[in-house]
Amino acid sequence: MKKELGLFTLLVVLCLAVCGVEFAQQLHNGASLATLRLPRFLSPENLTNLSQRVGMYGILAIGMGFIIITGGIDLSVGSVCALTGVLVSMALQDWHWSWPLAVLFILLISMLLGAAHGYLVTKKKIQPFIVTLCGMLIYRGLARSIAHESTRGFSGVENLSVLQFLASGSFLGVSMTFILLAVIAVVTWFLLHRSVYGRYLFAVGRNENATRFSGINTKLVIGSSYVVAGLLTGIAAIMCAFYSSSVSPSIHANMYEVYAIAAAVLGGCSLRGGEGSIIGIVIGAALLQVLRNLIIILGIENSYDSVVTGTVILIAVLVDQFFQERGEKKSRVRAAGH
Repeated sequence: MKKELGLFTLLVVLCLAVCGVEFAQQLHNGASLATLRLPRFLSPENLTNLSQRVGMYGILAIGMGFIIITGGIDLSVGSVCALTGVLVSMALQDWHWSWPLAVLFILLISMLLGAAHGYLVTKKKIQPFIVTLCGMLIYRGLARSIAHESTRGFSGVENLSVLQFLASGSFLGVSMTFILLAVIAVVTWFLLHRSVYGRYLFAVGRNENATRFSGINTKLVIGSSYVVAGLLTGIAAIMCAFYSSSVSPSIHANMYEVYAIAAAVLGGCSLRGGEGSIIGIVIGAALLQVLRNLIIILGIENSYDSVVTGTVILIAVLVDQFFQERGEKKSRVRAAGH
């Protein structure tokens, strides 16, 4: 819990820093202490939008975390969102399916794609990077082909109030997507940290060969992590499609996989595998979105969004490398002492 507490402290400090920067801007513009306004960061509208983004990316990041814990990676998240976004629009608008059937269809497709990734990684021994890179290209191309390069939407479709509320509604100022993230976080926390399956995931990530020799079906464990990630990606994809109310297949959910990886790594998931926590991932998603929110509030060019994301990933990896080397050094010292 020390790492999670440190991340939460960093999140609080960052939020205070954002408010401090806004107060400094007001004072610089001639405002007095008596006329200082509430920072835009703390405005109900901004907090609701922030919780919306944290919820969206947090769900994706939890799915990514399951894969990273096993030592894998998934670069196809954004393309899966684009493909399933197009398919859910077609199911509702063209095929006239009911929304529960369309949602079930999308979740099934996402899980099947995850299962396909897991099969290629475990059975065909193809590197996860290559498998999901190919998936990223294939799914984006399929989305563009199926949609004929046109933007898809949900105009004319009735009885979508439930999905629209879940995707863009709020309860007591907290977005429903963030509430959904909280529910998913609780379920996956028990799955990852309080179940035999979770122990198997960590064991496979730390040492796959040793885990296999202990009698555990490592292929099934690794493959299942991609299925879980596929399910969570499908949920986030539905939320994303209805939040934006349209799906442009060439740019929809672009770079979402990068944000998911950044949030998971920032939250303590080691790219070597075998480390990570649900609480850390959620805090990591929040940290990343607060940083992006700071860029918007300060009026900095959007291009620096990518700079911040890349820097965050690099710093997180360097910190992980530092503690990994430190741990190995301590292990050697103990071994020499005996």
